[in-house]
Amino acid sequence: MSEKVLINEQLINREEASFSFDDRSMYFGDGIYEVIRIYGGFPFQMEMHMQRFQRSAEELDIPFDYDVKQSLTNSLLELLKENELNEGIIYVQLSRGSADRNHLYERHTEPLIFAFTKPMERPQQAMSEGIATYLTEDERWLRCDIKTVNLLGNVMAKRKAADHDCQEALLHRGDLMTEGSSSNLFIIKGDVVQTHPANNYILNGITRQLVLDYIEEHGKSVVFEPIQVEDMKNIDEAFITSTTSEITPIVELRGTVHHKLTVGPLTKSLQKRFDEDVVKTEQGE
Repeated sequence: MSEKVLINEQLINREEASFSFDDRSMYFGDGIYEVIRIYGGFPFQMEMHMQRFQRSAEELDIPFDYDVKQSLTNSLLELLKENELNEGIIYVQLSRGSADRNHLYERHTEPLIFAFTKPMERPQQAMSEGIATYLTEDERWLRCDIKTVNLLGNVMAKRKAADHDCQEALLHRGDLMTEGSSSNLFIIKGDVVQTHPANNYILNGITRQLVLDYIEEHGKSVVFEPIQVEDMKNIDEAFITSTTSEITPIVELRGTVHHKLTVGPLTKSLQKRFDEDVVKTEQGE
């Protein structure tokens, strides 16, 4: 069976898909995207993803109203069913559309939506054993709250981390930690959980939002303040969150700061709580 992809409202064979040479996402990175996890053939927290997708579109002045959101949601579900994906992701991207190359965009351009599915197993080993991370300067633009396809800063940081045998880059602006190159960061010191506030310096991750609810269920409070780089030497636990990483513990810091950690009790407890929601999704709840 040929794999299907979504181009606007049409499902076509992947090998038949094509895009305009003048698409603005290619020239300017003028577009947004979402990655939605699939468990047991069902999308995980799809409505939260689609709400953020709509917000990102509005922030970039790309037309995307409620009716378009509902139509896209139905099309993604149809794509998921057509490709018979049991475990993996849906990637969906919205471009402002095609036009002659010009920094000044026009508002009459017809947007382009495309999506595909990809099999992907859960990162069980990383979640169990933890990962090494590399601390480096955050050189991205100042609207990290919008999930755009402008990811060059993230890409370069991820490459630097891999070159130092680390699985993720942890970014800091000067003396203040922000987030990972493709994840959000949480640290734990004693009974205190700390993470960066959801402002323009970070993307307010869907998994991040779920974890904040889990922490509240555990009766713990969260300090929403940027973490000092030097304070990373004295933390007890740390983990990253993302759609594909889920809740992954950090066991080593390299780069700007060097420090070793163990997978702590709160991290394990939050992972267990996340698994409960995964099971509900797999059961179609």
